[in-house]
Formats: sequence, structure tokens, C-alpha cells
Amino acid sequence: MTRPFRFGVVAPLRTDLPVWRDRVRRIADAGYSTVLMPDVPQWQPAPGPTLAFAAALANIRVGTWVYASPVRPPWITAWEAHSLSVLTEGRFEMGIGTGRPGIEDQLRELGLPAVPASERMAQVRETVRALRDLDGPSLHTPVAMAVRGPKAQALAAEVADTVTFVQMPGESRVEIARLARDFRAIRDVELALHVSVIGDTVAPFMAPPDTDAAALRAADSLAILPGDLEATAEEIQRRREEIGFSYVVVGSVSAEALAPLVAKLAGR
Repeated sequence: MTRPFRFGVVAPLRTDLPVWRDRVRRIADAGYSTVLMPDVPQWQPAPGPTLAFAAALANIRVGTWVYASPVRPPWITAWEAHSLSVLTEGRFEMGIGTGRPGIEDQLRELGLPAVPASERMAQVRETVRALRDLDGPSLHTPVAMAVRGPKAQALAAEVADTVTFVQMPGESRVEIARLARDFRAIRDVELALHVSVIGDTVAPFMAPPDTDAAALRAADSLAILPGDLEATAEEIQRRREEIGFSYVVVGSVSAEALAPLVAKLAGR
């Protein structure tokens, strides 16, 4: 099954509020599907109220990219996600994972226990279970999961509507294509591609600031797209045809430059 393209933008509130409001409206007007928020305490306002505000500003879907499961109790995360679905009239998507590399240091800074990976995965499961209970039979909050290992993939095959694969630094498309192929043999869901670099521009919150664009190109990484729009359009279509990625997530720093491409491909 070939799914139509859609595009999301990770757009944390790191500017003056009026500037960010205008950015959200431009993202919606350009045809992007979703405005997304990372889950990094102390770097930005909390995702929940920020996304509710974004949904009130423009007719666009909103979502977390992604909740870090060890940062808050599962039921609280589920309650917030369900509430966002209700307040946005079904325009919220809950992205969730076990936390970015180095999450243990962040947890210690916050005074939270640095739980092992197995417990973090159990927290993801419990969050989704609680969300489904809160949603009941009349509402279905889409769940996007960031996965890597076999246990995370197995859970995503049970509960996720969208799956993105955590990419290691310098990893080639061959390995990610294998992960995608093996996963789709279990369950055919929407596959999302986390693109942190466009040309030589590295998106904040999506990759470390010292990310080397040239090294990603040399490795044939899926975390980078060309700066030229025509080449980017061809590459995105190739990635859907050969691997199955139909949902492309980019940083707000590149959203306006990619707007003509989004207008051409979204929904097709």
C-alpha cells in the first residue's frame, strides 16, 4: 500500500511569541500536515499548552515529537494526550519514545530516577494503554513511536499508528531500509522519516549542533536531504517507493524553503 505524502515541522517556541505565531500560521498555509513539539524540559514551554495554542492559531494537526516516557508518569502523559485530542477536535497525534541518547543525565538534573531501558519501554506501553482507556470507543488518538531495537519494534507493531526509526550517527540508508522492511513484514503502518539536515542546515532539536552534513552525505544517510528542491522531491519519492516512508518530518528552520515542494507533493 502506497500512502500519500504528508509533512510535519518540528517548531519549538524559541523566539518571541509573535514571531512563533506567524511561523505556525505560515506552516499551516504552506500545506504541512502537523506542527510538532519536542519534549525537552527547561529549553522551551511544555508541549501540551504550546500545542493547544498552535491548534487554536491555525487549522493544522499538532503532535509531540516525541514525549520522553521517563520524564512524567504514564497516566499524566495519557491524560494530557487525551485532553489535547478533545481540545483540538481530533487533531492531536501523540509521539512517544524512551528518550533521546543521554536521557539519563537529563533525568538526574530533573531529580528523576534514571530507569533502565526495559522500564522505560514498560512506561510507553502503560501510557498507550491509559490513553486508549481515556479515549474510549468514540475517540482514537493516533500514536507515533520512535523505535530502534526489537522490543520497541514489537511494541510499536502492537500499538502504533506511525513509526519512525531512530537513526545512529553516520548510519547509511541500507540499515534503516532493512529495519523498515523487517517491520513492515510484521505490520503495515505509516512510516515517518526524521530529517534533521536539509542541504547544510541542521535543524535545532532534531540533531546535535555539531552534526556534520558532509559526513551524512558521504554515509548516504536518510537523515539528510539535498538543498535543491528538485533533487529533494526526487529523493523523497525514491524513499517512499523503495522503503515506504510517506511522512517526512523536518525542522522549522527549513520549512519555508521546502514550502513549494510540500505544496506539490502533500496528499499525493
